[in-house]
Amino acid sequence: MGLWYFRPLFLAERGRLLATLFLSILTLLAGVMLLGTSGWFLTAAATTTAAATFNLFVPSSLVRGLSLVRILSRYGEKLTGHDTTLRLLTRIRTWLFAQLFPRLPFDDRGIRHGDLVSRLTADVESLDSAFLVALGPLLTALIMGLAMTALLLVLLPAAGLVYAAAYLLALVAVPAGLLLAGRRCGQEVVEEAAELRIQALDGIDGHAELIAFGTVPSQDERFSRQARRLSRARLRQAQLGTLGTATIQALAGSVLLGVLWLGLDALQKDTLSGPMLVGLLLACLGSFEALAGVVRGVAKFGSAAAAADRLVATATAAPAVADPGMPVTLNPGSLSFEAVYYGYDPARPVLKGLDLRLEEGQRVAIVGASGTGKSTLADLALRLRDPQRGTVRIGGVDLRAMRQADLHRHVALLSQTAPVFLGTIRDNLAIGRSGASDAELWQALDEARLGDFVRGLPEALDTHLGEAGRTLSVGQARRLCLARTLLSPASILIFDEPTMGLDPETEQGFLTDLSHATRGRSVLLITHARLPAGAVDAVWRLVDGRLTEVR
Repeated sequence: MGLWYFRPLFLAERGRLLATLFLSILTLLAGVMLLGTSGWFLTAAATTTAAATFNLFVPSSLVRGLSLVRILSRYGEKLTGHDTTLRLLTRIRTWLFAQLFPRLPFDDRGIRHGDLVSRLTADVESLDSAFLVALGPLLTALIMGLAMTALLLVLLPAAGLVYAAAYLLALVAVPAGLLLAGRRCGQEVVEEAAELRIQALDGIDGHAELIAFGTVPSQDERFSRQARRLSRARLRQAQLGTLGTATIQALAGSVLLGVLWLGLDALQKDTLSGPMLVGLLLACLGSFEALAGVVRGVAKFGSAAAAADRLVATATAAPAVADPGMPVTLNPGSLSFEAVYYGYDPARPVLKGLDLRLEEGQRVAIVGASGTGKSTLADLALRLRDPQRGTVRIGGVDLRAMRQADLHRHVALLSQTAPVFLGTIRDNLAIGRSGASDAELWQALDEARLGDFVRGLPEALDTHLGEAGRTLSVGQARRLCLARTLLSPASILIFDEPTMGLDPETEQGFLTDLSHATRGRSVLLITHARLPAGAVDAVWRLVDGRLTEVR
């Protein structure tokens, strides 16, 4: 079961989980005692004759004390429970991201971008249902039922047996039935919700095209159909929860009738007082309150289990590439592609016996039509993928023989989709090299021709850029990404369509600056742009999976 896979992460928070459980039990126990004591107190006060003395102070103090305990423990339970939930989700997300990155990309394994986003957000958040919404109330209800059964067995033994039988059905049989009936329903909710998020993300990404081609109404209808499917799945889940709650209430009613019947008999035999009977009846009713939380949690448990299965499938997928058992030390040197074959469909490779050698300090450009496999060269050089045939080497060593961490210290990439991350300019530059001094940051910005612009900002390096760098122009964003790449200590720099989206004048200025900023390092430039004179040492054209030299 997928949920069991996360057991170590939850055990790491066992102290807070136990504290939450204790406060939950204390809250429920105080509530049941308050209800029972109040019933006994009011009944005893009403049935006491005016001439008789009746101690009002002890029971009234007890009622006030239990009320205060219930309020404080309820507050503590909510505070501890929410804190524990957030810590658990943080721990799960941290673990999941650590498992995820070695397994990227997933595009060739049937997991779309929107589906991956859904797994990282909604599926993770569903896991709190498994433990804090289902398991916690289940344990609380079990302890409450045992305590109430013990009290009844002492004061009204026959009623204790009736209560135990009904409570056992409510605690075991009803949740078990909900689990069996709700597993498929929960899976449908998770899958339909994930598909709805995928459609929403697709619509956001392609909204301009949808408007331009006049297909917004059809997309709206498609989205509405998916929303209705999700609503129906959630309705079925809610109906199961309602059925479970109704069953619990019916069992609670049967317990009240049974305890009342047996209590009246004990009252006639003078073995039980009237106030005590009322107190027991109200305490029995209050104890079933614990089962309401169980039903709510178990009704969602199917969704949590399905979400856990999806997360485990993501986290345990085979890595796209794996480190060797005995890695070889990487020595800086030339980058070479030797008879490389690669294709997303191996039967139709885009690279067919490709050969290329990039010497130390050399700058080489790769040009060619879209879809010919130019960006695949960058993926292979960074070992984001492995060739199906042939070898990629650095310094004469096969990339598959070295650790990926070592490789990525020697090879850096500026891709056509390189993002500006949420945060400050300093935060974005630190991705290239953490711990770089301010002088090194300014040097990289100056080499990327962005230094003067940043110096003119009120907070300079500590200026916040907004989501996706929305406060920067397209050209400024590309230069910031260039500065980040230049900060890397890598001896080989790969630029994959770095001028994408720039106007011709800005593009030419960027490429001219690029040749100056990367001096002394090996450069593999993949581009459609017209190259300024002296920008590179050699130009190769990729046609039909092979390279031919242009000049």
